[in-house]
Amino acid sequence: MAELYERVAAERRRLRQVRQALTQATTQTSEGNADWAPFYIAIADYFEAAMARLHAQDIRMGEMLRDKADMGEPDNQHAMAELEERLSGNQQHLKQMLAARDELNADAQAGLQSFESAGKAYADYIVANMGHHPGSTNMAQELFSSDDWAHMADVSEADQVREEHLFERVFASVPASLVLTEQ
Repeated sequence: MAELYERVAAERRRLRQVRQALTQATTQTSEGNADWAPFYIAIADYFEAAMARLHAQDIRMGEMLRDKADMGEPDNQHAMAELEERLSGNQQHLKQMLAARDELNADAQAGLQSFESAGKAYADYIVANMGHHPGSTNMAQELFSSDDWAHMADVSEADQVREEHLFERVFASVPASLVLTEQ
């Protein structure tokens, strides 16, 4: 279990680093410099892969919680409704950012402003709504066994390798004019 926890924690750290880079980039902005397009595309590709897995994990967690928790309890109902709302909002923002990535792929210069707008909105949504939330997280901590956590995480070697590769691609494509700071 310790190994699984370390792998998941490392993935979450990388996800946070990419989100922080997106936040800093969309705050600084490219000022129309098309050299930023490969960086933004790499960020979107990273989020597409990482969030697909995390979304699947969260859906699995919700299903497992519904099976294990007393869903007649109002607090549990509220926690599950909140989880579904956050996941839906995340998917909507991600979809908008991926559409903006596709615009960048079609025309880097024309797609920059759209990507920066969608990317900023997505990064802001993640900061405000994703991560640890007491309702569903507390339920899971109370109800899940080690085997449940391992099943929910479902971290394959191939997923791990792909996520690390996409992470490296993000930071290998940082444009020269972008100033990233450690947070």
